[in-house]
Amino acid sequence: MITDFRVSSQDHASTPPRGWNSYDSFIWTISEKEFLQSSDIISKQLLPHGYEYFVVDYLWYRRKVPGAFVNSLGFDVIDEWGRPIPDPDRWPSSKGGKGFTEVATKVHSLGLKFGIHVMRGISTQAVNANTPILDTPSTTDVMAEVKDLGTAYEESGRKWTAQDIGIKERTCAWMNNGFMSVNTELGAGKAFLRSLYQQYAEWGVDFVKNDCVFGEDIDVPEISFVSEVLKQLDRPILYSLSPGTRATPTMAKGISGLVNMYRITGDDWDSWGDVLAHFDVSRDFAAANMIGANGLLGKSWPDLDMLPLGWLSNAGSNDGPHRYTNLGLWEQRTQMTLWSMAKSPLMFGGDVRKLDDTTYGLITNPTLLEINSFSSNNKEFPYVSSNLSARAFKNDDLVHTWQARRHLTDAKSSDTHVLGLTTCADVKAKGWSIQAVDQDPEHICWKENSRSKRRAPFCLNKRESLLALDEDIIDKEKYQGKVNLLASDKMDLCLHASPKRKLTSKELKRGFFSPCRWDANQMWELNSNGTLVNSYSGLCATINSVEAQANSQGVRSWIATGQKGQIYVAFFNLNKDWATITAQKSDLAKALPGTKLSRGSCKGTEAWSGQDLGIIGQTISYSVIPHGAAVIALQCT
Repeated sequence: MITDFRVSSQDHASTPPRGWNSYDSFIWTISEKEFLQSSDIISKQLLPHGYEYFVVDYLWYRRKVPGAFVNSLGFDVIDEWGRPIPDPDRWPSSKGGKGFTEVATKVHSLGLKFGIHVMRGISTQAVNANTPILDTPSTTDVMAEVKDLGTAYEESGRKWTAQDIGIKERTCAWMNNGFMSVNTELGAGKAFLRSLYQQYAEWGVDFVKNDCVFGEDIDVPEISFVSEVLKQLDRPILYSLSPGTRATPTMAKGISGLVNMYRITGDDWDSWGDVLAHFDVSRDFAAANMIGANGLLGKSWPDLDMLPLGWLSNAGSNDGPHRYTNLGLWEQRTQMTLWSMAKSPLMFGGDVRKLDDTTYGLITNPTLLEINSFSSNNKEFPYVSSNLSARAFKNDDLVHTWQARRHLTDAKSSDTHVLGLTTCADVKAKGWSIQAVDQDPEHICWKENSRSKRRAPFCLNKRESLLALDEDIIDKEKYQGKVNLLASDKMDLCLHASPKRKLTSKELKRGFFSPCRWDANQMWELNSNGTLVNSYSGLCATINSVEAQANSQGVRSWIATGQKGQIYVAFFNLNKDWATITAQKSDLAKALPGTKLSRGSCKGTEAWSGQDLGIIGQTISYSVIPHGAAVIALQCT
């Protein structure tokens, strides 16, 4: 029996959104033919399981010709108002100014909802062309009339253009040739963004993934204004943010009410390291009660990124799907289990034209989808122990070779420090000051709070920013007080806050030095309260103490409750050897008060294998394969 997980459009993101996105399998090269082939398959095989959003990822407006790639310049198709429109060679139904209208109509006819990916602000190509800006009303009731008139935006007696609103020093850090922020303090900047999203609504778009606006690339003014525009539209559009590099609950609390889903990690690809990188951040957002918090016209959900399962491509590639996922079956189950227990949106990324039975079974497991949509009290459960045992397969028997007992909190750790970014209201951002180093007062240093009193403070050379020194900058007074931070006074290398390329979830590089240039990403301002704010993102620098675990693998556990009284217990074995993981029923009862755990008899079933565990005693134990997961559903009476 298939449970219908689809929800009414009146319940805006009432459960974690679910669907398919073209990025993992096609990167940016997908065509209309390939897209519609996939839509037909999804409507028949995945829509009954709630996969209703059908999303074309980025650069649908880029011509697929020699020389074009992810960060190329001059290959995009834009209209007379500087707005991206589909490449007519890849999307032939868009010819004649139709945009995605016909594609959206076909997708809707299959019962699916149509989504697109967009970048921050305005394209560099539009700014270079200095296109005029379309004036649009603040509501959609006269949208057709405005479209016919094609009126250019005027204010203060003149017509405004793309060069008036584009902030060139705030280009997207990892696509600097592509897009830049728009000045939303200007009426013309607001008019441009409004014209974009009203056009998307005219096309029939149901889902917008707005990229290079969150995490270390956060652009609160754009997020806030777009959210207001979406509220005024005559059709509900789900609003998603990306990427989530170094996102924190503190950062997310300022925007979660404006959106419906937001990434909380870097890009997730098919590596075990990327899977591991999601455990801590998932725990932190659950503990901060961010799962299912209030959002745009409904709820919002922390997003762990797409599921890179099945037939895929490679990041940054100009080629379509050509390889199978690098994750093993057990690792794929671990990923699906964590995504479901953390109630992340589930956006499948594999090529559905080659959807095999194993992958299909993974992403349609009924218990996991039930947990993802309808469970509550989702959180990490640290009170488990494990017996680790290396085993070998021989004649289908498991041969025990050694054992060791370990509790989750036993691992020894050491401290290291990394540069991080956080909201400036965070107390962890306060600690910077000007100090003299070797008689030189031109340094900005971080207070030292480590256990080692002998460790030298972390200091950087400061000098006036290149933007403030540039004679060609008309309004350079706004850059006064901003500084570049150099690794030393002998090298022209400046601290660059956000990475110049998209990072995957497992990568920890934050803050690096690159040749000093005309770039807000390299501009910093020291405030009197001890915060050091970056001009690109508006975030503040902090030095984080990171515990490097002697055993960075271990075992983890999550718990949740079901809508029919179920108790879900997920065990994760992140080790390279088998582990028997154990939880006490009494500890579970304390973590989930009000359930029948402490006073009833419970029967258990493991969700992946379907194994009937019978009556559960005072302990719950399960032997889990290396890099694997088990999901035990308890029904207590």
